Amino acid sequence: MNSSNKLSMSQWAEEDKPREKLISKGVEQLSTVELIALLLGSGSREESVIDLARNLMKYCSNDLSQLSKWNEAEFLNFKGIGIAKYATLKAALELGKRRQMQDTKERNTYQYSSDIYRLFHPILRDATHEEFWILLLNQACRIIKYTQISTGGIDGTYADVRLILREAILNRATQLVLIHNHPSGNTQPSVNDKQLTQRIKEASKIMNILLVEHLIITDGSYYSFADHGLI
Repeated sequence: MNSSNKLSMSQWAEEDKPREKLISKGVEQLSTVELIALLLGSGSREESVIDLARNLMKYCSNDLSQLSKWNEAEFLNFKGIGIAKYATLKAALELGKRRQMQDTKERNTYQYSSDIYRLFHPILRDATHEEFWILLLNQACRIIKYTQISTGGIDGTYADVRLILREAILNRATQLVLIHNHPSGNTQPSVNDKQLTQRIKEASKIMNILLVEHLIITDGSYYSFADHGLI
């Protein structure tokens, strides 16, 4: 688009000036639409930046989690969004995710399924394919390390039992947690999920490592094998 067709911030209408509102009233007073408009920076003569931000939120059902899952093509479908603005929005959404993860990490003792869910929900909620992770704990249930073991398709992933045990042994973990996501939103474990859990439980026991939990995470909910008496 020709730069002459773009509106600078100084040319915005009064209602299209989130930067001035932020400075005069504080960032907390800005709506989600206004925050996105501020990131977008400029609109076109045909559409103000506020209108563009409204359209973005409309098409993601006012759900920032859904917006985070959009790919490049979905953003570029909107007139007024190019590569630079796409990159700015993705960076801001990623920073929000990392902030949540950092806040969660400060609590590094994990005893309940809800603790584990709070740690991994920011990591897995936007994933469009299955990922398999492990969380390694010491005897006092303090975190040693968490790492991704494998990643797969929309409806499944593969977890190598030997790789899982190797990570646990190398990091001197005495307790082990399994975590994977279901992009479909269905929290219920599959037959394969149950069989894999039992294989890892039996193999870990031989190495004197206790499998304490397997969590299936979706965007907004989870299933705990321990809470359901399956471990």
